[in-house]
Amino acid sequence: MASDDQFQRFIFENSQVRGAWVRLGDSYTRIGSQAPYPDSVRQLLGESLAASVLMSGTLKFSGTLSLQANGEGPLRTLMAECSHDRHIRGLARFDEHAVAEDTLNALLGQGRMAITITPDQGQRYQGVVPREADTLAGCLQEYFDRSEQIPTSLFLFANESHCAGLLLQRLPGDTEQDDDLWDRVNHLAATVEADELLTLDSQTLLHRLFHEETVRVFDAEPVVFRCSCSRDRTLGALEAIGRDECYSILEEQGAIEMDCQFCHAHYRFDRNDIDHLFTGHTLH
Repeated sequence: MASDDQFQRFIFENSQVRGAWVRLGDSYTRIGSQAPYPDSVRQLLGESLAASVLMSGTLKFSGTLSLQANGEGPLRTLMAECSHDRHIRGLARFDEHAVAEDTLNALLGQGRMAITITPDQGQRYQGVVPREADTLAGCLQEYFDRSEQIPTSLFLFANESHCAGLLLQRLPGDTEQDDDLWDRVNHLAATVEADELLTLDSQTLLHRLFHEETVRVFDAEPVVFRCSCSRDRTLGALEAIGRDECYSILEEQGAIEMDCQFCHAHYRFDRNDIDHLFTGHTLH
């Protein structure tokens, strides 16, 4: 049985073809326990979490990468986020009709999907993900082909207890020799079964798929569920709402209470907190 909650990069020696593998267990279970998700929604959330880890691993930056979708179907909102240090979180909002749907487009209906990269320093970037394919993996492959112009193959699976993914990319500067290699490894990767990706450790899986190739595997990195919410960040959200709105809520309710959508942490702010937020000192 594979180790849970790990991400691992690999490369095919003497080529411009690289890859990455991820498998999530405990972190996926914790995120999935935040709401009574129907199987179809839970599976798509798991695929999104695996994809966010794989995609963040292709970037050299400090910050977060998030996959976000908003639709008019039974699945209203889908979000999966991974930071550069492999901290993940995610959520989905749905109605009861989601139980009957099992494909990406049927769940989301008409809507928009985007990838947002938020570096710790620098400008945020957002790219729109095409919604022409029937699967999340297919949509993300088209995103890389069109927006990043990097040929990419993605394989994503999820069940009740685990989610996993495999990514292959062909980087710029390749040679004719890489043409044959890219074709071969994609043909081999396309044979992977959900059970293999969800249960095998990376070494066993990569050997089973690519034993005729020379593959260098890098050290595995742990992946954990960790929410980035905090009292200070929540105060920042209240500041963005504005002074008048905050004091209006105080007058009506006596305090402002907010729950994190990702981890259900509860934050309560009284008049003294709001006075200090907007004036720098306590008035009452």
